[in-house]
Amino acid sequence: MNMPHAACKLLTVICEAGLENDLLRDLERLGATGYTITDARGRGARGVRNAAWSESANIRVEVLCSEPTAEAIVQRLKQRYYANYAMVLFMADVAVLRVEKF
Repeated sequence: MNMPHAACKLLTVICEAGLENDLLRDLERLGATGYTITDARGRGARGVRNAAWSESANIRVEVLCSEPTAEAIVQRLKQRYYANYAMVLFMADVAVLRVEKF
């Protein structure tokens, strides 16, 4: 069965939980119409982030959006946060099946 779909970008941001409010304001200002946030834990260049206490908690923010919106968000986050905070960004091409939402 061939289902209609919309092509868009999935931008994923993994960062310190303390950035959540500022990050969400940036996303909305740059055109993100929605996002999903989940708690995240793991290990990387800045050590183990296990979320056992709020100072080491991470979040994972996922945004489905157009390529221009994703690029604008990436540039802003790199400029504003990369130098001083633990943050990882990655982007993928995805096909969204609920076309009417996008």
